This record gives sequence, structure tokens and C-alpha cells, in this order.
Amino acid sequence: MERQIRPIYEALDTGSNKSALVACNKLLKKHPKNELIKALKALALVRSQKVEESLVLCDEVLAGKPTNDAVLTALMHVLRGLGRHKDLVTMFEEAYKQQPANEELAAQTFFANVRVLNWKAAQQIATRMHKQFQEDRYIYWTVISAILQANDPMTAPDMRSLLYKLAHRLVTSSPTPSYVNADRFHLHLSILRELELFDEARTLLESDIGKSICTASLACNELRRDIWRLQGLFEDEGKKAELRITEQNDRNWLEFLSVLDAACSSTSAVQDPDESTKAESSSRMRKAQELFTMVAAHDGHKDRSALLALLELEKRARLHGISNDKNRMVDLMKQYFEEIGDKACCFEDLKPYLTLDVEDGERWVSFLRSLMPSFADSNDLRRLINSHKLLRQNLALDDLTMSAESERASLYTKQYLEGLKLGASLPMTELQPADDLAILAGNVFVHLWKLSSDEKYLCNAVALLEFALTKSKQSFQTRLMLIRIYRLLGAPSLALEHYRVMQIKQVQHDTLSHFILSRSSTFSLAASGDLTFATECLEASQIYLSNAQDTGEYIVRAFTGEKYSQIPEFIIFEDRLDNSLQRDIIKIEHLRMRLAHEAITSDIIDMELIELKFIYDRLHHDNRDSEILADYQPRVIQKFSEQTLLFGKSEGSGWLRTFLKVYIRAFQQGSDLDDTVEEKLLIGDRPKQTSPQNKLALKDRLRQRNDEELTELTPEELALVDYARALADWLEPYHDHARPPPGVVLAEAAKQAELKTGHPLKGVEIPPKSGNANALLFPKKDEEAPPVTEAPAIVIQFFDDMKTRFDDAQSASSPSLALHVAALMQEAFLLFVVETLRFKAPSVVKVNKLGALVQQFKPIRVNALAVLREVSFSLLKRSEQDATAEQRKKFVDACSPLIALNIDHDFVLGAAKKLSDSRKKVTEGVGKGMSRMCTSYS
Repeated sequence: MERQIRPIYEALDTGSNKSALVACNKLLKKHPKNELIKALKALALVRSQKVEESLVLCDEVLAGKPTNDAVLTALMHVLRGLGRHKDLVTMFEEAYKQQPANEELAAQTFFANVRVLNWKAAQQIATRMHKQFQEDRYIYWTVISAILQANDPMTAPDMRSLLYKLAHRLVTSSPTPSYVNADRFHLHLSILRELELFDEARTLLESDIGKSICTASLACNELRRDIWRLQGLFEDEGKKAELRITEQNDRNWLEFLSVLDAACSSTSAVQDPDESTKAESSSRMRKAQELFTMVAAHDGHKDRSALLALLELEKRARLHGISNDKNRMVDLMKQYFEEIGDKACCFEDLKPYLTLDVEDGERWVSFLRSLMPSFADSNDLRRLINSHKLLRQNLALDDLTMSAESERASLYTKQYLEGLKLGASLPMTELQPADDLAILAGNVFVHLWKLSSDEKYLCNAVALLEFALTKSKQSFQTRLMLIRIYRLLGAPSLALEHYRVMQIKQVQHDTLSHFILSRSSTFSLAASGDLTFATECLEASQIYLSNAQDTGEYIVRAFTGEKYSQIPEFIIFEDRLDNSLQRDIIKIEHLRMRLAHEAITSDIIDMELIELKFIYDRLHHDNRDSEILADYQPRVIQKFSEQTLLFGKSEGSGWLRTFLKVYIRAFQQGSDLDDTVEEKLLIGDRPKQTSPQNKLALKDRLRQRNDEELTELTPEELALVDYARALADWLEPYHDHARPPPGVVLAEAAKQAELKTGHPLKGVEIPPKSGNANALLFPKKDEEAPPVTEAPAIVIQFFDDMKTRFDDAQSASSPSLALHVAALMQEAFLLFVVETLRFKAPSVVKVNKLGALVQQFKPIRVNALAVLREVSFSLLKRSEQDATAEQRKKFVDACSPLIALNIDHDFVLGAAKKLSDSRKKVTEGVGKGMSRMCTSYS
């Protein structure tokens, strides 16, 4: 049999699911009761997306309560693919009950609970395993399970304390001490820290083996520092850090921080220190200053830690009113610049200390301006770049006039071109040392655009940054800037091109995809059949799927390898990705594109409704990285990332919750599913909720209006939300009246499932057939239909009002805003389609006596389609104008200052052509898509 089954395994391993199914069916004819073949067939069906058929086989094998290792392994993959993690736990628990002496089954049962973060059950199983198999590591499995249960937000505070005390008792009663393993030692220390058993912790840490472990383990050493800080032993830790710095030449910044904390500990501990406390602190600071000065003199140019420590010490001295030398801060900054000014890190290192008073600020600016620009070598060039960045940070509003900024842009560009000579011999894989000058100029051009609202400055930024990429193809900062600017200019295909060149991978999709997918439905051509952005949404979402599948395995491996310090980090990582704000923003954007591309049916509505309801009660984590974008704007104005936000608004949790309310409410009204039906038909487990349970029902929460959340919306999005709310309020009573009862919906679902798979739906009975064909779908209603009311004015006027906004955006030559308004108008119409889908069937309207209501839909629909056709025509006409020679000439003329500085005219013309072609593509695509949609729903 093993030889016969081997080809099935090979087919599954290579992804040949069809071949695996054929082989399984052949063997099942000979061995119809073989559990392993059925389990493997179920796995092949899951991987072939044949969920209903897989469910039948899976439940059949599970009913037999298998214990065979191969069957359990195959079913484990099936159940994980179906999202049935609770059933996975039950399967291993049943197998373990049948073979209680099987250590491997015990471990698999433990790991099944670990994968679903069921720490209470995991703790109980680990306790049982230790009693039964007498292996020390199972004690620590129990300990870490107890700690993780204690750290669960749903655990009561008193139970948390009891669990930590239990963990402490288990560790101290273990036959082998915790210090035999660094991770066990870390676990022991974390328990002592939580229970504030500092004397016991100190005994462990002061022992020879404790010191040895902390020296070798960064995690244990970090925990040691934390325990010392909690005890207030800053002085003691500071003295030890001094020895490590001087005797062991340790240049870990944490050591310098320990000395700094010790020097400032007395004044930091009290709110209003007296003179004696200040004198004591001043004495300590002088000693620290002497130490750092000595180390700085010894290290010189090769290490900057001591120089930074001197700056930080002076900053803290000023904060506590102990500094006696008013010139010292600027003197230290000068010293730092003279030593480290030729390193790229100089600007970021000095940035925290640039908040100076008027006198210090003048001295600092005077010093920087006294530096003579030099292009002798790359070190001199970096000094020049750092001086420009530092000077720009301290510019006042009076220094930021149009003429002054134009001069700076010209200077940075000229010096960039001069600096390129130093990198002329570098291979194409290297960055040019002058790159930051181009980025500085890009910052200035964007600020000029903000000051003037003149698009020509963005064109200059595009031309210069595109030129810079021909010299430095790997400059991701330049590409990120261009992505932002191209979206402002309504050229999304060019933004996407740069984004894809960066080859974003793994978790970067969570942190960086907002650069291209933020409000991406504005630029989507899904309605015209181009699924480029929809595909990008799906690709960016793969990290969340792999996280759900892989992180549980990493946690299991950490248990197996006894890497206890890593387990909480994996759990936090999994939680941050599972409940990522960006994940669900991408989901909403993809949904908006999907509705524009696919025909709206009840199946789509039902499926999306269930998923959106799962999302709504999540406590989201914002993992998006905007700080990565190079920002060299003065401190008195907006950051570059804020200046280049599309429509000046960033989607946050408020934006997400607002659109979730819109779509959940619309889908609820368009769906026949209620909670009872959903519970019966749901295949996988419900996601674990991370936010506190709200006392209000979901339906009531969806009706709530939160003005704070609405601040994250553009004015046009707010208009859409108000329209959707009014539409839902108007139609809700009629949906509630016409919706069939849950029993009828379940019966119909069971009937369809049996037709599809040949097996009845588990847990649902089909009622006997009735002579009336409509009795199942349209049961007799005793109550009267709600009286028909007129459509709200906001619903009737919405499309005309938005057309006015669209015309204003067109006349203001704002391509992105015009597309934004057009996309929202299309979205509003699709929401109308969703809300009125139920009433499309004449039989539903007749049975529920809602003919008068349906009569009101027609003028709204006719007007909406007429307006959308007008917008479509305007966009198509605009697309013809976008790619003309006149538009390209306008771009080239705007970039004449760059051409005057010897950036090739033909290169600028090429950039102009790419921009105009990209604009034409999106404008034409949106226009055609809108026209196509109007035809589909006419």
C-alpha cells in the first residue's frame, strides 16, 4: 500500500493536485474505506479550491477518530486550509485520549493548542506531559504557557498574578536550574521582574554563571538592565558600564546610556530638585563628561559614540538646569561635525539637538555657512551635503519665500551635477555620493508647489529625480519620492513602475504598500477590464496569508528548540500582521475595484459581508512606515511625507471604520444572511476578536456617526458616506420586510449544497417539497409592507452635486482630484445597485407589495447613468488632450531651469512623454470603464 500511495504524495508535493485526485480516485475504488487515501484526497480538493467536496471527506475521516500519524498529518493540512483550527485541536485531543502513552501525539496536541494561542489548554497538556514523561523541558513549556496566558488581554488581573506565581513555583522547583540554558534563564528573570522579586533576581545576576550568560546573551543582558532600572540602581549600573567602556573598549550605545542615566539619576528622580541635589548631579555629570571626553579623544574619527554621549549629556544638563556654559551645546555640535561631518549619519545624529535658542541658532548657522563647498573627494561632498541638510532644518518662515527656495533648488541641482563627477567611475549597482543633493532639490521643488499650487514645480522634481535614477538605479529614496509625486500628478502607472522596481518583499508589503495602494481605487481601471491594481492588492496581501500559515510553525519550532525569549516576539509579530490596519485598508480598496469589475450578485454580497464583519471589531495596529521617506524640509513647515499625501489626507483607522460601516450596512441589507444562517454556513473558525466587546449590537454600531473618524476623509468621500447613510436609512425597512426567514435561507443553501456535492449540508434539514414553487423563496408574510416614503434629497441630488465638483476639479487642472471624484461617483452608483438588487426580481416586489418603492428607483438610476456618461465623455476628451505635443511642450518649458543647468533636453522631453502617456492611460481607462459600467447596468 505504501508504494501505491507514494505517487499521491509526490503529486501533492509538486503542486499537481489534479494528478493527486486521479490517483486517489483509482485507489479508493480498490480500498473505499482507507482513511489515509480519503485524507489525501481531501487535501488535494482543498488545494484545488473545491471546498465543499473536501468538507464531506474531511468530516467522514474525522468521524472515525483517527490515530494514524500519516492520516493525522494529512488532516492537519486539510483543516488548516479550511481554517478549522478548533477542529484540529479536537482531532489531536481525541487521538491523544485513545493513545495516552504516545509522547508524539501528546506533543502534537500541545502544538495544536499553541497554534491557536489556547494557552490554558496548552499549559494543562504540558503539565500532564511532564508528569507522564518526566522530561525537564515540559516544565518550561508549562511555565511559558502560563506566562502567555497571563499576558493575554482577556485574563483578569488577579488571575494574571496567580499564573506568574505558578510559573515561579514551577521554575524554582525544577530538578535542573534555569541557568543551564540562556533562554530558560531569561524566562526565570522575566518572572522575577514581573513579580518584583528583585533580590532573587540580583542573586542570579551577580553569580558567575549569571554574568557569563548576560555577557553572551543580548536578550538576557537587556532584561538585566531593565531589572536594574526598576530597582533604581542607576549609579551601580553606571559604574559597571564605565568599566566596560574603558577596560573592555565596549562601544555599545546602551553602555553610554547607562552612564548618562546614572549621571542624571538624582535630578530625574525628583520633580523640583534642591540645590544640594543639583550640586550632586552636577558633580556626576562632570565625571561623565570627563569620561566621554577621554573616550572621544581616544576614538577620534573611528567611533562617534562618545561625541554623541557628550551632546546628550549637555542636552540633559540644560533640561535639568545644571548646564553652566551657554556656548557648550554649539561647541559640541561643531566638534561633532568636524569629526563626523563626512559620514552619512551626521545629519540624523545631530537632528535631535537642532532646537536651539536664537543666539545659539545664529552661531550654529554662522558656522555652517562659513564652510567652503568642496568637490575634491566624496568625504568633502558628504560634508557639503550634511551642511545643506542642517542649514535647511533651521530655516525660519521668513527664509522660505518663493525666490529664496528657487535659488536653493538651483544651487542644490547645480552642485548635484557637479558632484556626479566623483561617482563617474562607480559601477551601476552603486549609489552616487551626490544623490542626496538631488533629493534635497526634490524637497525644495515640492515645497515650491505647496507655496504656489503650480504644477510646474512637480514637473521639475520629476525631471530631476528621473535623471538622478539614470545615475543611481538602486536609489530607493528617489523612487519613493517619485511614487508620491506621480500620484499627485495623476500618473499612477509610472508610480507603480517605480514601486515594482524596488522589489518589495515579505513584511515590507505591510509597511510600504501604502505608498502605492493608498486610495488606489481612484486610479483603478478594473471597470474597463485592467486588473493591474487589483492584482497588486492581492500580491500585497500574500504576507498576511503566509503569516497565518507560517508564524504558528515558527512558534512551534521555538518551543521545540527551547527559544523561549523568541516566543512572545513571534506572537506579537503575528498579532500585528493579523490585525494590521494596512491589511484591511487594502481589503477595502480591493473590494471597491472588485465591485467595479464583476457583476454584483448575492454570492459576492454574502461572501464579502462575512469577511467585513470579521474585520470590523478588530483592534488594528498601524505598521505603515512613512518615516522611511527622506525628509529635508525645515522644522517650521510640514514634513515631506505630509506635503505629498494624495488629497492631503491619510487613511487611518477612522477612514477604515467609516468605509466598513458603509459596506457592511449595504451588504447586510442586500443579503439574506443573518447571524444564525452565517453560523451554520461558516466553514472555518471565526477570527479571534481583539477589541473589547461592545454592548451595542452591530446593527446599532453601524448607525453611529463619529465625527473624529470622518476627519480622515476627503470632502468628496464625506459626501459619498452621507449619501450611503441616507440611502441605507431609506431602504432598511423594506429590506427587513422582504428578507426571507433564516430557516428558508438555510433550507435553500442545503438544497444547493446537496446538488453540488451529492451530500446533505451538515446540521441542516431540507423541508419537504411544496406544491407552490415560490413557497420556499417567498414565504407568506402576515405583516403589511412598510409605507413607501420618498427618496431623501441627498440621494436624488448626489450625482448632480458630484458632477459640479468634478467640473471644478477639471477646470482647476487637477487630474488626480478629478479621477477621485469620478471614482466616488461610480462607487455611489454601485452601492445603489447593491441596495436595490433584492428588488430586481418582479416576484419579490409583487409578493412584498413594494411596487411603489421600485418606481422611485428608476429616475434615480436614469439620472445617475446620464451623469456618469457625461463624466465618462469628459474623461475621454481629457485623455486626448493629455498626450498632445502641446502638453509635452508645457512640461519641457516648465523644466527650462534644469535644461539651462545641462540636463539634456531630450531626456526632459522623454520624461514629459512618459508622464503624458500615463495620464492619458488612466484617464482614458477610467472613462471607458465608466461607459462600460453604464452599459452593463442600463
